[in-house]
Amino acid sequence: MRQTLAEIAQLLGGKVVGDAGLLITGISGIKEAAEGDLTFLANPKYIALAAATKASAIIVGQDVVIEGKSVIQTDNPSMSFARIVSQIKENLTPKISGIHATAVIAADAILGHGIGIGPHAVIESGVVIGKNTIICAGVFIGQKSVIGEHSLIYPNVTIREDVCIGSRVIIHSSTVVGSDGFGYIQVGDRHEKVPQMGTVVVEDDVEIGACVTIDRARFDKTVIGRGTKIDNLVQIAHNVHLGENCLVIALAGIAGSATVGNNAIIAGQVGVAGHVTVGARAVIAAQSGITKDVDPGAKMFGTPAAEYSKATRVMAHVKRLPRYAEEIAELKQKIQMLEIRLEEVG
Repeated sequence: MRQTLAEIAQLLGGKVVGDAGLLITGISGIKEAAEGDLTFLANPKYIALAAATKASAIIVGQDVVIEGKSVIQTDNPSMSFARIVSQIKENLTPKISGIHATAVIAADAILGHGIGIGPHAVIESGVVIGKNTIICAGVFIGQKSVIGEHSLIYPNVTIREDVCIGSRVIIHSSTVVGSDGFGYIQVGDRHEKVPQMGTVVVEDDVEIGACVTIDRARFDKTVIGRGTKIDNLVQIAHNVHLGENCLVIALAGIAGSATVGNNAIIAGQVGVAGHVTVGARAVIAAQSGITKDVDPGAKMFGTPAAEYSKATRVMAHVKRLPRYAEEIAELKQKIQMLEIRLEEVG
């Protein structure tokens, strides 16, 4: 990165206060920044950090001035900083042109204009890949699967047979889409496998982190809704319907046939039981266990999960149990002494 503060401000539609010709060579958080870096201040209560940072310049809100620092004033410092990060990230995104000589591609695969396929990728019979999609090294795409336009599939992703991936989808390394659902019938002492005949549909503008597993449906389809973002190490079981614009954070697990409404947030290490419905815009706090349906807009916490404010009150009381036990013992002793006195008076 080598841009002047004026050039960055022009990109952001912001205003420079200070040295507009200052050369910016990197970006960083406000604590970690070094000379030449650009950072940001979203919350005015951290103004002391801004004054102490080694960053050469800071993106701030409107009318914010920091003595001794050049700043870019913007309407939304967080979003402005994200735009700069995205610009740098885009420059680091894999640029694969054409098809590598070691890629194995079925003769009847249909490849759109401008796609790139990296070393040792395997694309099986009947696959369709849209224009300008990038398939990185070591990716496997099973027969009759479809990937839309402008998608990015990072190295060593496995997309099994008959899976549908939308446009502008990003899938990070070592993720598996379309693995068999976990379905067995107990016959005597043995577990007989139930065939998983369905598919997975990942809609447009979804991002899936590293080492995520999304199982195909037993019948019909497992669905990841448009615009949803999934963190690393998430398990999504067969026949799950995950709504649009959801956030699913690391180590969460959603069991078979569960439904999650649009714009819901499933935080880290949450477990959602099978056939449960989580309503739209619900928020499930970290390490919660969802065993029953959750109303739209509810905020839940705990295992089994309860309404957030109630659950946190219960947790606070649990932490006070030793004190409560001591108080109860003292009260019991006082009651016994009163009973003795009453007997003596009587």
